[in-house]
Amino acid sequence: MPDDGTIEPLIRLRGIGKRFGAVRALDAVDLDIAPGERLGIVGHNGAGKSTLMQVLAGTLTADAGSIAIAGAVPRGYDVRRAHALGIGCVFQELSLCPNLRVFETVRILHHGLRGFGWPRRARRLIGAALDAIFPGHAIGTDATIGALPIGQRQMVEIARIFTETDRALRLVILDEPTSSLGARAAEQLLDFIRQAAARGIACLFVSHRLQEVLSHTDRVVVMRDGQVVADAPAAGLTRARLVAHMGMTGGETARGEMAQAASARPLRVDLALPGGALRAHAGEVIGLAGLDGHGQRDALLRIFAGQHGRAAYVSGDRPREGVFPLWSVARNLTVGLLGRLAHAGFLRPAEERALADAWRSRIGIRTPDVAQPILSLSGGNQQKVLIARAVAGTADILLLDDPMRGVDVGTKRDLFAAVRAEAAEGRCVLLYTTETAELEHCDRTYVFYRGAITAEIARETLSEERVLRASFADAG
Repeated sequence: MPDDGTIEPLIRLRGIGKRFGAVRALDAVDLDIAPGERLGIVGHNGAGKSTLMQVLAGTLTADAGSIAIAGAVPRGYDVRRAHALGIGCVFQELSLCPNLRVFETVRILHHGLRGFGWPRRARRLIGAALDAIFPGHAIGTDATIGALPIGQRQMVEIARIFTETDRALRLVILDEPTSSLGARAAEQLLDFIRQAAARGIACLFVSHRLQEVLSHTDRVVVMRDGQVVADAPAAGLTRARLVAHMGMTGGETARGEMAQAASARPLRVDLALPGGALRAHAGEVIGLAGLDGHGQRDALLRIFAGQHGRAAYVSGDRPREGVFPLWSVARNLTVGLLGRLAHAGFLRPAEERALADAWRSRIGIRTPDVAQPILSLSGGNQQKVLIARAVAGTADILLLDDPMRGVDVGTKRDLFAAVRAEAAEGRCVLLYTTETAELEHCDRTYVFYRGAITAEIARETLSEERVLRASFADAG
């Protein structure tokens, strides 16, 4: 429920500014959040959404402006103060310690869990939260975080935020919370957010999945270049209007025409699987679909292992399998090419920088300087660096493992255009995605169920209904 002037806002931000060197991430942002409101925040990568969330969560300190919570301006506002005031945050890049067990992560959040019986209380807290949000989750409270797949790690981090001990939860910030979840888990979360809002818990929901935002929020704020450029009730908005406010034009797809029949091209991939063979030719973009965890990643990794250097792999799990966090943008992009850039055993920094600058321009990496740390970039721009790293090499086969997770529609358009261009040059691209709309960029799609192929669908006959039916082993 938007603030109508009669209800004191739970959160009031005024004139929030934040810079990172020459980059102005936030520019005089004003924002109100009412108790029990479901507020959606959208914008392209680098628009300032995640920076604003970190300021509100207390993990970053604003350079300018003020934060008022329930009418009071807290002194010394930081993450501990935010937590004490009932504000919790789930960031896009998962932050759980991989060596801890599920129940142990709760103690980090709740310092009141102490004494002889704290493990039992922690298990009960996280178990109850998981059951309430994700019925049928099958996550053991003694499981080690690092052993869980990314979707289950996301579930644990979300459930942990909704646990309560000595403080009442008043606002939950969810930054791309469904990007790592399967369709069923995402729906469960969105339904739980609605229930939480009915109990007076506000939710700030950041997502690039625009239809989710329109369908599951009360109000939508659009950010662009560090500023709020639109603020309106969700009921009066359309996806097209949101995209226009974000400053993007054109559709998401960059299809490109096939120059010749696929069967006339060299066969790049021929992987035998239950239900049939997965085949891909030079010049094709092949989609892998189905419910998350049904063998798509295993197939990509088998192909990668069997190609002996002829394949490049790009993971959507940036923190664990993608970026080198202590390195620059340039070094992250060129790390696979150091052998080619070295002369007489010495690396020439000017050549490395020139190559990185060329790719920054080619696929629109938003950074003022490729010498900047990779973590200074937004998540979508980090993903552009990873894809540029793969494409800049000499691999015949590009294996993309849900690479558009947490990427805005404009960035997706740029990346898919780059992917189609590489296919047109004779490369073969295999793309696993959890979003059916992204399959429109593929020439053919294989649907997986329990490790087996249940359908092969040409782009001309692709529909969400066909993919869903095959995802549950009904290919009829």
